[in-house]
Amino acid sequence: MVTRYGSKLAQAWKKAYERFLRIRGTPQEIALGFALGLFVGMSPFLGFHMAIAVFLAALFEWNKIAAAVGVWISNPFTIPLIYPLTYLLGARVLGMNEVFFFPQSMDMDWILEMIRSAPETISILTLGGIIIGVPLGVVGYFFAYVAVNKYQAEIKQKLAERKALRKEKIRKKRAEKPRKIRNIIRKGASRRKSQG
Repeated sequence: MVTRYGSKLAQAWKKAYERFLRIRGTPQEIALGFALGLFVGMSPFLGFHMAIAVFLAALFEWNKIAAAVGVWISNPFTIPLIYPLTYLLGARVLGMNEVFFFPQSMDMDWILEMIRSAPETISILTLGGIIIGVPLGVVGYFFAYVAVNKYQAEIKQKLAERKALRKEKIRKKRAEKPRKIRNIIRKGASRRKSQG
């Protein structure tokens, strides 16, 4: 049962990867857009990731689709890992000894305290997101650049081979055409001789 779902998940990832490679644009534009998406995906602005990434990609003239794909590093499966990590890293960098912990009971006082500390929490998450997002974006850029460049080079190679085959077929047809014409003329001349 697990292998069946595992194989479906692997197929879904493979299909998504192949679609990513087919995004139109230069390898550099696509890689920059993807790196930007990864970087924005580390920010604490969940729900606005895609809008921020696409806006910035349009502003910098990078690939908007790749940016939108990159922000999906923050998804329902990875958010429980990303946000605590960015919070702890941001708190450590700021030298905070006291980090946030969930209380045993979530009452109204706790909710009010959360609202009061929201700006501080967002700034900590943003700092941690920047610290993680920069190296992640750099690694993502090189991954995307190499993958897209390789894919596009393979496509160019295949297209060049097809073009060469078409040219060869056309050359052969043109070479056969005079022969056919000569054969038709010969047949016509032999018919005339046999009739006359």
